[in-house]
Amino acid sequence: MRTRTLELMAAEEGMRLPENLTDNVALQVPADQRGWFRFQRSYDSARRIVRSEEAMRRIVREAAQDDAAEGSRRLEIQIDPTSYAPFVGGITPALEIVCDEARAASRATGVSVGVIVAASRIRHPLEARTLARLAAKHAGDGPGDVVGFGLSNDERRGRTSEWAPAFRIAARAGLASLPHGGELLGPEHVREVVDSLAPARLGHGVRSAEDPRLVERIVKAGIALEVCPASNVSLGVYSDPGEVPVRALMEAGATIALGADDPLLFLSRLTDQYELLRALEFSDEELAHLAMCSIEASLAPESDKTRWKDDARSWLS
Repeated sequence: MRTRTLELMAAEEGMRLPENLTDNVALQVPADQRGWFRFQRSYDSARRIVRSEEAMRRIVREAAQDDAAEGSRRLEIQIDPTSYAPFVGGITPALEIVCDEARAASRATGVSVGVIVAASRIRHPLEARTLARLAAKHAGDGPGDVVGFGLSNDERRGRTSEWAPAFRIAARAGLASLPHGGELLGPEHVREVVDSLAPARLGHGVRSAEDPRLVERIVKAGIALEVCPASNVSLGVYSDPGEVPVRALMEAGATIALGADDPLLFLSRLTDQYELLRALEFSDEELAHLAMCSIEASLAPESDKTRWKDDARSWLS
């Protein structure tokens, strides 16, 4: 969500916002339970403003508009419809609103928008099965379709294997497995996620770099890593962007999809991730390679991927 949109929605609802959401300073917390609590509290403060269908549609529409302005070709937006269900009549209409607006935004902006349904580690795994069945009903590969099933929130909560039945439901519908893992916790947690949930992509996954054998396994399995340098620094995983092991993972053969994670809190969008790497002396060839890896790791149709890779090659040439 745009900061200005957050302010306007809060005013419309007569709700006060914490200063850290509007002070134009990126969230910075330590990589521990207290830091995560501060992050989650900020996230929840923003989310509680979203209390209507129009608010939901506006967020999706503006996300696509902002990606289009940056030159992005593909947006895969993640939603836990449980959060918005009370205001629109349930989880089914909540997801249908997002999918419908994603289709409209794709037509209006030229950015292909896919939808990811994500369960939360702070809710019971049985709820994840309900979400997986809902996601399966909306599965497809066109704009506005559900393309994957995720697992988010604090990696330290629950046993990953407890969510495996939900991911099997999603997989039977052809949905990609897209759980978070390997940001707050290290290689052992990544192994647990890989063993239990058979991911196509790992949300973050950067801590796998601490174990070369694990990286080798990830590369061999074709698991892409959604790397968000600004997020890793804001959440205290690394002290500065130069410590994020992007080049080490690239050199090991990993497929990396650069992402912005949460621009509202971290004040860093997709293009900013490329600019961070440019400042770290990544070459044109390396940046183009990352762009093409991101395209390949997306869940868009192959015909779209081919066209977008041609765009990246044109930029490089």
